[in-house]
Amino acid sequence: MGQKHQPSADPRPDTKKKRRVAFSNIDTGIPAKDCIKIYLVSTKEEVGSTDSLCIDPVDLNSFFEDEDGKIYGYQGLKITVWFSIVSFHAYADIVFESTSDGGKGITDLKSTLQNIFAETLVDNKDNFLQTFSKDANFIGSVVADGEVLHPKASSNGQFNEAKFHVQAANSDLEVIRLPMDKMAGRNLYSRLVPLALLLIDGSSPIDVTDPRWELYVLSQKNNGRTHPRLLGFAALYRFYHYPDSSRLRLSQILILPPYQCKGFGRFLLEVLNNVAISENVHDFTIEEPISKLQQLRTCIDVKRLQGFSPIEEAVSSAISQFKLGKLSKKISFPPLLPSPEAIEAVRKSLKITKEQFSHCWEILIYLGIEHDKHLEDFILAVSSRMRDDLIGETTDAEGKQVVDVPTDYDQEMSFVMFRSTNNATGVEMDESRGNQEEQLKKLVDDRVKEIKLIAQKVSSDQIRSISKPS
Repeated sequence: MGQKHQPSADPRPDTKKKRRVAFSNIDTGIPAKDCIKIYLVSTKEEVGSTDSLCIDPVDLNSFFEDEDGKIYGYQGLKITVWFSIVSFHAYADIVFESTSDGGKGITDLKSTLQNIFAETLVDNKDNFLQTFSKDANFIGSVVADGEVLHPKASSNGQFNEAKFHVQAANSDLEVIRLPMDKMAGRNLYSRLVPLALLLIDGSSPIDVTDPRWELYVLSQKNNGRTHPRLLGFAALYRFYHYPDSSRLRLSQILILPPYQCKGFGRFLLEVLNNVAISENVHDFTIEEPISKLQQLRTCIDVKRLQGFSPIEEAVSSAISQFKLGKLSKKISFPPLLPSPEAIEAVRKSLKITKEQFSHCWEILIYLGIEHDKHLEDFILAVSSRMRDDLIGETTDAEGKQVVDVPTDYDQEMSFVMFRSTNNATGVEMDESRGNQEEQLKKLVDDRVKEIKLIAQKVSSDQIRSISKPS
């Protein structure tokens, strides 16, 4: 941008030096994920070593005030956080070349890190290193005040080692329940909050002042160690169910990254299933499980249902429908829907909800049919069931629309369906029936792939722990 000059009567050039107008560089910021690394360490010798386990937080940028999750005002910024999985304290090493306000201010790093790590953040490195010895038995001291749920036999004798995964059912594993009306549970959860925020997608801290929250801790004794170590945890909420029962809802579950994919996630879920059964709650649900957790849950439940005699006849009857020959294209979905009696029996005995049982039902049938003869009819039945769920019967589908919507959950499974009134919806919609059919076909294809994957895992007993948290 130049200066504006008045015309001059003197034709000679201006020999005076012209002023130059310059603008300072605008600070575009640094994405938090590009300058922060977080390591999990179990010994003081691991602190400072980049060979330690570096975790991949679900969304570091969301902790920073800027809408783009950026840090402003720093040049050459590097933040390294060391998080102890012994004492569950953290230390942040912040290094930068210089600071300057480039128009967006200078981000308060200490305040932001406090928002993530809260009371676990230790200011002094020497003090942090001392926690490895001073708090070496932190987990042991906390779980000592809890109720050991496993290993322990239930009152009906069904809570035993044989029900658990062979890779995880070791005598050195314990699951301990810590109610939130006790100080031990509150103290432990307060130190676990950073892991929940960083590793569980969409999580927020539970209200530790609400006694209906319960913390379940999976710990491992001995194994060459003097003190037990924490492998994972789960937070459950106990709802009242009229008239005299309760419902258990799993809100958070995490197997620490060093121990994932070793069977511990399945082990912990199986213990929680047995808690629901032994305490005779109405049912056991999971709050918005991510796909990995839902897959693990379904594998476990299908295995449980395979050995549940009250539904054997119902499953056999559904499978037999496919042996009657080619199914009509107008097939309704009774072969792929369990009866109300079966649904109630499963809820009452196994504490599996109607929605989850229906999710498992198609897999049970798939496992029982002859794929070379009946797979085409099976896919047709799945399509018929999904058509009715998503679009409706032909006579009832006029004016209904299936619309993709933005979501953080699963883009391929997220949509809204509504019925227009007198063709006046106020929303510009694609009214092509062909597009609806195309969307439905994709959803059916995805569902069949999921059924095949889970059936394969169940058949080969390749059910592993949670690779990603919920």
